[in-house]
Amino acid sequence: MKLSVGNKLYLGVISVFLVFAVAFIVFQRTREKRYKEETLHLQLQDYNDRMHVSLEFLRKTDEKTLSNYVKQHNEKNIRVTLIDKSGHVFFDNLRKDYSHFADHSNRTEFIQALKTGQGATVDRKSNTTNIDYFYSATYFPKNGYVIRTALPYDSDLAKSLETDQHYMWFALGAFLLLTILLYRFTQRLDRNIQKLRIFASRADNNETLDTDDLIDFPNDELGEIAERIIKIYRRLETTRKEQDKLKRELTQNVAHELKTPVASIKGFLETIINNTSIDENTRKQFLERCYAQSERLGYLLQDISTLNRMDNAPETMDIEDLDIVEIITQIQQETILDLEKRNMSYVNNLPKTISIRGNKNMIYSIFRNLTDNAIAYAGEGSTITISAVKEGNFWCFAFSDTGIGVPEQHLSRIFERFYRVDKGRSRKMGGTGLGLAIVKNAVMLHGGKIKAMNQPQGGLCFEFTISI
Repeated sequence: MKLSVGNKLYLGVISVFLVFAVAFIVFQRTREKRYKEETLHLQLQDYNDRMHVSLEFLRKTDEKTLSNYVKQHNEKNIRVTLIDKSGHVFFDNLRKDYSHFADHSNRTEFIQALKTGQGATVDRKSNTTNIDYFYSATYFPKNGYVIRTALPYDSDLAKSLETDQHYMWFALGAFLLLTILLYRFTQRLDRNIQKLRIFASRADNNETLDTDDLIDFPNDELGEIAERIIKIYRRLETTRKEQDKLKRELTQNVAHELKTPVASIKGFLETIINNTSIDENTRKQFLERCYAQSERLGYLLQDISTLNRMDNAPETMDIEDLDIVEIITQIQQETILDLEKRNMSYVNNLPKTISIRGNKNMIYSIFRNLTDNAIAYAGEGSTITISAVKEGNFWCFAFSDTGIGVPEQHLSRIFERFYRVDKGRSRKMGGTGLGLAIVKNAVMLHGGKIKAMNQPQGGLCFEFTISI
């Protein structure tokens, strides 16, 4: 059976913590036992030192003096032995047959005492008394003897040297708590991963994601992340479908828009080719109409190319320092004849200079398309007004006219590609239906937003921002 990621994590962490807990318990037991042995060793060493001081004061080491000292300073079950540096025992408070004592020069505690001044042995059976003892020996080189004290290693001493078990219960409790918490965490992780696996499988196979097993997630950070991933994918899927729909509509609109000028050119050329007796004036008139339609076709293709470049490769556009006031002045000069034909005026209320970082062609297309749109549809005698104020890192523009405006039901759609309020009139005026779409995209590429509204006094107003 293949383990899930959550179970693998659970078993891995538990194993590591179990090893750590065992190592901690062993270390703590060893450390505490060593500490208690050292404490007992120090107590016996203290007894040895006090006995030596007393013997130094009395200047005697005979049997009677030694026995009296041990009786006067008797510790429960203590055994006191004095050994000369050659290993011969010359006093023992429990046995007096010194001739039968074995040579003590090979005793571990005796050897350590001669080398370092002190020595100890835990749980060694005495050859003399046949009892297990805890030995502590002290060497006094000036006097040439070793005082060795010992306590029977019986149940009482073993119990006193036992380690405290409380930390073991603490370690066990911490282990159980970690087990429970980690189990709950890994189970939640498993549920999230399982749902993400279902999501990935269905997304890969283009299956529906609107099912009950992908709705509810655990109420934690992991569940929130998993839920957001699915929501983001759904939004992207919805966006992709909308983009596919827009592409289909765009393709249809492009085909429809191209059909009209192509059909006109084809019709005029067929008439000229098939009618050899056509007079020169009519021929010239047909050719001029063909040229006009080809111009319209060129503008349409140019606008489509501009939109595609903004959609697909905005990062390739050159960015430079621009003065918008200079661009507006240029547009005014280029459109002055069209304005005069329609008895229109252009009021420029901009500051002396407006400096931004942007693409010159895109900025030009914003104001040129708005100007051309106003000239074409605002009506005779209208006034175009442009103004701007700086707010933070943006320039806020207002571009308005005093014309007929746009019916309210069309305002929300005038930035759509190929959308026309009056289709017949727009085509007659030579518009491609892409001007305001280019304006919106160019504004967005420069970090801004745009909206259109009818003015209370009449006319249409565009309010938009461009980042500095």
